[in-house]
Amino acid sequence: MNTKAEDPRAAFPCAPGETLYVNDASPGLKTCNNGSIKIRGDWRETMSTHWFHDHMLDFTAQNVYKGNAVMMNYYSALDRGNEALQDGVNLRLPSGSALPWGNRDYDVNLMVADKAWDKNGQLWFNPFNTDGFLGDQILVNWQYQPRLKVRARSYRFRILNGSVSRYFRFALVREIAGTGGEFPGPAGSGLSYTRVPFHLIANDGNLMEHAVPFDGSMDLDGDGDTQDHNAILPTQGIAERFDIIVNFAKNGIKTGDKLYFVNLMEHQNGKGPENVPLSLADVLSGKYKAVLKLGSKGLEWDMGDPVVGKFMQMVVQPYSGQDVSMNPAEYEPAKQGKPAGKKMIPLTLDRDNPTDIAKLNVARHREFIFGRSDGTDEEPWTIKTDGGFGYSMDPRRLAAAPQLANGPTDGGYSGDGTLEVWKIRNGGNGWNHPVHVHFEEGIVLNRDGKAPPEWEKWARKDVYRIGEGIDSSTDVEIAIRFREFAGTYMEHCHNTQHEDTSMLLRWDIEKPGQFQLMPTPLPGWDGVTYVNSAALPTFRTGARDDDNEGQNQKPIAKADSAVSNNGQALMIQVLANDTDPDGNVPLKVVGLAQPDSGKGSVSTDGLRVVYTPPATIAAPFTATFTYQAKDTKGAESAQATVTVAVSKPATR
Repeated sequence: MNTKAEDPRAAFPCAPGETLYVNDASPGLKTCNNGSIKIRGDWRETMSTHWFHDHMLDFTAQNVYKGNAVMMNYYSALDRGNEALQDGVNLRLPSGSALPWGNRDYDVNLMVADKAWDKNGQLWFNPFNTDGFLGDQILVNWQYQPRLKVRARSYRFRILNGSVSRYFRFALVREIAGTGGEFPGPAGSGLSYTRVPFHLIANDGNLMEHAVPFDGSMDLDGDGDTQDHNAILPTQGIAERFDIIVNFAKNGIKTGDKLYFVNLMEHQNGKGPENVPLSLADVLSGKYKAVLKLGSKGLEWDMGDPVVGKFMQMVVQPYSGQDVSMNPAEYEPAKQGKPAGKKMIPLTLDRDNPTDIAKLNVARHREFIFGRSDGTDEEPWTIKTDGGFGYSMDPRRLAAAPQLANGPTDGGYSGDGTLEVWKIRNGGNGWNHPVHVHFEEGIVLNRDGKAPPEWEKWARKDVYRIGEGIDSSTDVEIAIRFREFAGTYMEHCHNTQHEDTSMLLRWDIEKPGQFQLMPTPLPGWDGVTYVNSAALPTFRTGARDDDNEGQNQKPIAKADSAVSNNGQALMIQVLANDTDPDGNVPLKVVGLAQPDSGKGSVSTDGLRVVYTPPATIAAPFTATFTYQAKDTKGAESAQATVTVAVSKPATR
């Protein structure tokens, strides 16, 4: 693809006199020509907003939390950071024009993260929390409730969720003196608020095919409601990036106006966000507001999540210049009464195109289930690959190894690369996981078998939210291509408390026809040593047909319930009400997941499950866990939930 570096859309921005070494068919130092230096490769793979952070084994969460993380911008011929340059390639995104490229006057990076402090005012973190750590204050670029002066023109905001375990859901509103706004402010404030629309132009590190309007003009998630994302971004998982364009000279905004980013995502614990969306009206009016109260252990938050609410103010200043940046409305997808507009960066496949559908059907399929199956106390988090055992992290273990379709040429790779379909699935029990696949971006094909929402439909992503939360799903299926860079990469949960307790796997990109496994580098104080790697049985073949197991239908596992009256171990015949459509019995218990939050333990002999209540949690309480039923031909059911009501031991 573009092995001779002739496509002007695949190019590095430059100023006169700047040079760049280009490894094309005639490698060497290239000079700036008409504002760019052409490079080899597929221009549709151009990246924009990224970040990097410490990845120390077992210490990623606390190191990132303490600030060992940085946002970074990739500039290109398409996204060069100069809104005034008109060359037929530059998209002219809001930025400025004083420099030939890389202007950031109107291009603002926002790293948003929650933090906590101890009674001495020192940053505080709990490294022993393996569920998920939450702070009680929200910071933007390490600033508490920052105030930003903006000019009356278009801005680009690159928003990163840089938290350890917290999800966000941001809205943008304008403050109005009096009662003329859409939403009333707190009682007695004399204020009201109205929504401020914007366009989403990038999801994770990549510009999208279309700019998605968050203005109430489209039903963005197919639920029949056009207003649930009016001026409200979708749920943003840890490490996800959303780039938006806001015009501070439109929608009734005047000089002197105050605008606010508002967080609408509620957490009760680090397990994941709440499933019911908060009302923007309730948050702005103060009806929903966390308060401090004196509890048995001192001051504690009550009546809500303290991170919900306004957290950043923007004050509009006059602008005497000319805003020559692009109009995102010209790039919108098709909507009622309006055909599809121009494309920023087109996707490499069309979900509705018969040719692409045929390619996806014959592509290698893989499945990764993120959960707690087969975990331990020290390493509770595991990943099951292609229906196998739930493994915690081991850098020597290879879970998947797609091979390149052909080797790279002197000037790059040729052809379409190797296409695979990966299904990333949540292991249940109410957990949420933002799954990050290193190196390669994917295209979301479906969520729980349904078409993706507009904000993912036009995007290439590297973080995929799974779980039961708002704007999420139990599983997500992605199409992913592997091109020329062979090597070893990672896939992991970006709730870094989960990552640090081993919710991570290794995958490799291999050369065509490669037989031997790549060795595993093990860094130490005296340098790096290499040891042999081992691989899972399906690392090159991928999963079976996980929809119907060929002609063999899946068993049907049904929910069960039981009662433990005396605090003793309880045997549960979970298979008693399970069936198999093909009669491939006897069934077997597999995929047994431990109860969450330490509410006991479960074990199985394959026929029944033994539940043992914990000695450390006082009854009464309810414990839940999941399992699957497997038939004699290897087909596995969907997960079934077992609920155990544990009551206090009888007293005499």
